[in-house]
Order: sequence, then structure tokens, then C-alpha cells
Amino acid sequence: MSERFAPGDLLVFQIESGYGLLKVLGTDQAGAGTTWHVKAYRDLFMDIEMAELAVASPESLTVEIPHVAMTDRAFESTQVSTLSRAEVTPEEFQAIESWRSDGGEVSDRSVRLLLGLR
Repeated sequence: MSERFAPGDLLVFQIESGYGLLKVLGTDQAGAGTTWHVKAYRDLFMDIEMAELAVASPESLTVEIPHVAMTDRAFESTQVSTLSRAEVTPEEFQAIESWRSDGGEVSDRSVRLLLGLR
């Protein structure tokens, strides 16, 4: 399912009270699985149209988690759809490189749990 997503994809996911946003920063192949590098935003939206308007002005979005590395299982536990696309910035790429050089941890918690949502 998730293999269709690429770095720079802005993804929308649904929760009971609305919609949230993620950005795919990159992936790493780890054995038989994939590690997903993701940025998560704090903003929630009442509908898809509001989310689309927000990603048209990315400077208005509030970053909750600048970078998290997630297992396939964690990433795929939340259904997402591609909403838009934005280039991965040098700062976002640097967050991945820092994680790699530090021997970073890979989370097996869902986006909802990481954001404190249900």
C-alpha cells in the first residue's frame, strides 16, 4: 500500500474530529522492511478543502514533529491519501542525515499515538 508514496508527498489522514497532515521526508530500506521518515503537523482541519488551502501556504502550518522515523507497521497503521506535493527542504534532509549519523531510533508507534490523537 504505502510504497506508492515518495519524498515530498503531503498526506492527509482522518481522525474523528477532522483531518491531519503528514509529509514524507524519505525512506530507508531496512532488511525486508522500510523505515519511513515523516514530518507531522499539529494543525487539524474540518474537511479536505481546508487542508488543501493550508498546504497552499505551508508557512501557515505548525510543525508538531519535525522528524520521526517509523516502521512500515507504524506508518501503515494510519490510512493516508496524497493531498499535494512539496520539495523536501535542506533542513528536512539534514534531520534525516542527523538521525542516520546518530544511529537513530525507529518508532513502532502510529502517527495518531505520536501526536496524542485517537
